[in-house]
Amino acid sequence: MKSTDQISAVILAKNEASSIVACISCLRWCDEVIVLDTGSTDETLELAEAHGARVISFQHRSFARVRDEALKHVNSEWIFYVDADERVSPTLAQEITTHLIDSNISVLELNRENYFYGRKMSHGGWASDRVTRIFRCAALKGWQGEIHESPEFTGNQILLKNNLIHLSHRTTAAGLIKSAEWTLIEAKLLQKNQAQPVKFVTILRKGIGEFWRRAIKKRGFRDGTTGLVESLIQAINRMLVYIQVWELQQKPSIPDLYSVKERQIELDWERTKKSPSIKS
Repeated sequence: MKSTDQISAVILAKNEASSIVACISCLRWCDEVIVLDTGSTDETLELAEAHGARVISFQHRSFARVRDEALKHVNSEWIFYVDADERVSPTLAQEITTHLIDSNISVLELNRENYFYGRKMSHGGWASDRVTRIFRCAALKGWQGEIHESPEFTGNQILLKNNLIHLSHRTTAAGLIKSAEWTLIEAKLLQKNQAQPVKFVTILRKGIGEFWRRAIKKRGFRDGTTGLVESLIQAINRMLVYIQVWELQQKPSIPDLYSVKERQIELDWERTKKSPSIKS
């Protein structure tokens, strides 16, 4: 039986050694902190345990499936999903706790305050970044979607006044590592429903369209060079998705083409065994 009016924070993490301690520290007001690790190869697990978190290891390609797994391990009435690069301020923590005893509320929605390259983003679509992360466990029915997952729940929902702080995009290299993982997942999902073959013009159009949407339509340029750089990164990510859709559409497949070439080289070497001019 889950404890009444208590809340468990669940941090979803993979190779977050540089962020996990600070994330746990701003969640000590919760009744328990769980780190659900999805395959770290750095010191994330050891650091989390050393700082009082309960660590659970679980790997799955579906982000929805990972969030569903987290729910199984919560002992409180409420669950709060947190990413390792997100931070809770004292004022947000106080606001959350005041709503836990309200029997008329089942879900809490938050605005994220995004920081990219050390700067707070006010434009480019990042100022209105709402996430639904806090639920009565009984109200949360599950999550849908392998990527950009969304919750299914019952009951009343309210939007909190204080923001969840998101300290992301600290370096380009770190962002590229994450992009390499999620763009492939998105590409595989798109490839299943992509009737028309992806051409070079398609890739270029998707990138230009995303840059225009972020930098011009949503006024990302007003965040200066950081806003323009972030708009460009989003455009590159969009192109990476469609490049990988193109890759998956190739017939014969790219792995098959390499297998044929490998076999050809192998046969060439087998023929040289019969030639006295080359020593094996």
